[in-house]
Amino acid sequence: MTEILNVIYEPMFLTTSYGFRKDLNCHKAVKALRNTIQTKRVNYVVDADIKSFFDNVEHDWILEFVKHRIADKQFISLINKFLKTGVMEQGKFHTTPFGQPQGGLISPVLSNIYLHFVLDLWFEKVVKKYSRGEAYIVRYADDFVCCFQYKDDAMRFYDNLISRLNKFNLEIAEEKTKIIEFGRYAETNRKAKGMRRPETFNFLGFTFYCSKSVNGKFRVKLKTYLKKLTVKVKRIKKWIKENMHMNLKDLIKRINLRLGGHYRYYGITDNFKSITTFYYETLKGLFKALNRRSQKRSFTWDMSQTFN
Repeated sequence: MTEILNVIYEPMFLTTSYGFRKDLNCHKAVKALRNTIQTKRVNYVVDADIKSFFDNVEHDWILEFVKHRIADKQFISLINKFLKTGVMEQGKFHTTPFGQPQGGLISPVLSNIYLHFVLDLWFEKVVKKYSRGEAYIVRYADDFVCCFQYKDDAMRFYDNLISRLNKFNLEIAEEKTKIIEFGRYAETNRKAKGMRRPETFNFLGFTFYCSKSVNGKFRVKLKTYLKKLTVKVKRIKKWIKENMHMNLKDLIKRINLRLGGHYRYYGITDNFKSITTFYYETLKGLFKALNRRSQKRSFTWDMSQTFN
């Protein structure tokens, strides 16, 4: 079913959608957003968040969107059964009158179909058409950021976004959604008004902030979102503590695998400080765990060179 849906709908999806698509990933979405802000006339960013997207998608709307290209009633019936099959949580069965199971094999493509009609096409055909300046969107699954040249366009989009999502049984998380001045001239404009440096926003685990290159040119730089970094540090320290009695060679090997996974995702330009912080916090957790093995403290920072 996933393969069939991808073959039919992939040609329809816009280039601004990056989630769960062939040859596209989080890094490409992040790069596209950074390049858009750096090279286009972007002065304002709408950092929006859809509240509990997977739990609130309307089944009838999903089926309507699928019927837009598929007429096979049996295939539509199979999708309907998938949506209504329910979920098991901690041994208890729960019905699913709304939403779709996260982790389901066809959930990603159904989500893309849903947001293609609800958000992507609407932004491309309506929002951009009625904006007096430039407007852009980058979306990865249900995470998206919109960029505007003028503040009034950004504010109008925000107001219309609320009613647009409500039409399809969705709503924004207002506490996580904001309009910020962000772009090439943001720092200068805010400084002239006696305001602090431009605000930051988060997208796919990274914090975007205004900065400059070594040549003094405007650049959008990224670092690991502090909340994500804190969670990951606590998680790896907890894992080390729970596995502290493992054979030392195997323990180091497993930790290196976890570090490697972290580096592969967060190891991007300008993010060296956050990467280093994660490494040293992991090392501190390892030393603490190993020194608890005996009453004698036998592991020190000088031994860190042997852990590779």
